[in-house]
Amino acid sequence: MLMRKVPGFVPASPWGLRLPQKFLFLLFLSGLVTLCFGALFLLPHSSRLKRLFLAPRTQQPGLEVVAEIAGHAPAREQEPPPNPAPAAPAPGEDDPSSRASPRRRKGGLRRTRPTGPREEATAARGNSIPASRPGDEGVSFRFDFNAFRSRLRHPVLGMRADESQEPQSRVRAQREKVKEMMQFAWQSYKRYAMGKNELRPLTKDGYEGNMFGGLSGATVIDSLDTLYLMELKEEFQEAKAWVEESFHLNVSGEASLFEVNIRYIGGLLSAFYLTGEEVFRIKAIRLGEKLLPAFNTPTGIPKGVVSFKSGSWGWATAGSSSILAEFGSLHLEFLHLTELSGNQVFAEKVRNIRKVLRKIEKPFGLYPNFLSPVSGNWVQHHVSVGGLGDSFYEYLIKSWLMSGKTDMEAKNMYYEALEAIETYLLNVSPGGLTYIAEWRGGILDHKMGHLACFSGGMIALGAEDAKEEKRAHYRELAAQITKTCHESYARSDTKLGPEAFWFNSGREAIATQLSESYYILRPEVVESYMYLWRQTHNPIYREWGWEVVLALEKYCRTEAGFSGIQDVYSSTPSHDNKQQSFFLAETLKRALAGGEISSFWQLNSIPRIKISTTQDRPRGKRN
Repeated sequence: MLMRKVPGFVPASPWGLRLPQKFLFLLFLSGLVTLCFGALFLLPHSSRLKRLFLAPRTQQPGLEVVAEIAGHAPAREQEPPPNPAPAAPAPGEDDPSSRASPRRRKGGLRRTRPTGPREEATAARGNSIPASRPGDEGVSFRFDFNAFRSRLRHPVLGMRADESQEPQSRVRAQREKVKEMMQFAWQSYKRYAMGKNELRPLTKDGYEGNMFGGLSGATVIDSLDTLYLMELKEEFQEAKAWVEESFHLNVSGEASLFEVNIRYIGGLLSAFYLTGEEVFRIKAIRLGEKLLPAFNTPTGIPKGVVSFKSGSWGWATAGSSSILAEFGSLHLEFLHLTELSGNQVFAEKVRNIRKVLRKIEKPFGLYPNFLSPVSGNWVQHHVSVGGLGDSFYEYLIKSWLMSGKTDMEAKNMYYEALEAIETYLLNVSPGGLTYIAEWRGGILDHKMGHLACFSGGMIALGAEDAKEEKRAHYRELAAQITKTCHESYARSDTKLGPEAFWFNSGREAIATQLSESYYILRPEVVESYMYLWRQTHNPIYREWGWEVVLALEKYCRTEAGFSGIQDVYSSTPSHDNKQQSFFLAETLKRALAGGEISSFWQLNSIPRIKISTTQDRPRGKRN
């Protein structure tokens, strides 16, 4: 004890080290341990080492994760439906269940070697699906397609058992006619315009347009799911082969974010969920990555045009605006890009759009059609359920359904918007026709566009989940709006509907000028017929749908495909020389679905990805 009190005396440690030396040694040792331990989590291909220290994550197979991605707690796990359907093989191919596949944990991640551009086509045939993440080519993600398919309520193809015994000889003949029309439209496109975006049937050549930034084959990709569901096996394989061999993403033009999303990404996602073919998923993800620069705005609200060459967003002036129907019609596809890639950035982009829309003040609860992506303010108070606004509302109710009814934000936004629409835009004409007018700063335009005719089907679709006291009301409202849209067809000479129709000066459901009298093969009215038939089984909707089929055959069919017409009030109308890609993607599919018992509309937790009824059509600013 006395020795310790002697000044300057420092006893040696058991190791012969003095106190400063011990401190430096311990500091070095702790740094070394920290570096080694941290390296386990930083080095590539370290998932095995991670499992030594971290509890394994578990995840339900299939698409339940979409609800969590959307920012909502997933619903409690439900018992799988009895006798889940086996995965159906792609048309023209063997049953995938007969092919060997690597074993893996359900819903788990696996690390595999990166997939390069040259390997996309050969890697595309497996059901265990790797996807590269942007900036991390060494990390891959696997989606368990077989687990997803096992959770469907019904087989993808064919008829439901409870309806297959019905006497349907007439309906079957009608269905075969629609199928023949699809086959004719595809074969005409293949012969005269294969690889081009759309067919021009009068001049028998292809049309590229300037909306897609140099991307080609819009009709091919838009047609994939229709060809598959109609069991046109040879035609589907032709389309698939073109995607594998000729659909290239190394383009450098300026593209519409909205158009590329709904026609290309929507078409690819639909094809993937139907078939499990990896080429569709990889192409969708990589194309989605090319769209991300459009969101680089002060608010995160995307601009309408993105440059594939520079990665910048177009229309860079402070006074320009984004369109509600365009930036509001990304949610379905982008959530599934996250689901299929493991990359959260897609979901984050559309979550931010919701955040901005929830925060901004809305006049009388209405959503105007134009929003500044710079300031985050409405640019003008023009409200429409037709062009410029339409599919925003549709995506809300379908986001609710897609999430397995867990996305409460989407549900609340939809019913709040519908209540405002009913309060301020809904009208009944002197002749008793119910219509949704357009609103300009408090002044109503008493007209309804063809694009707005999707709303009958939308309201019918959402009636089931409304407040109990409103359900019957919404079903009746859906029927009345659909009746009005049918009248716009019935009052024309061709029995096809005009682009817009008015309710004034004693004239109802009729276009008042030639510039609104054209028909470009649009599907919205047939869409509503389909939904109302499915919900009510009232044969009138099948009859109305068949009337459209006959009119298409008589006035729109040409020697080399189908064409829109310039005046529905002329019994000898001129053609516009364009077979729109959405005619194959939607119009013919909806016409078939009025009689077809296609069960891919009956998924356990999600409607089909490319479910939008109005997403595939030109909106206001297009020619």
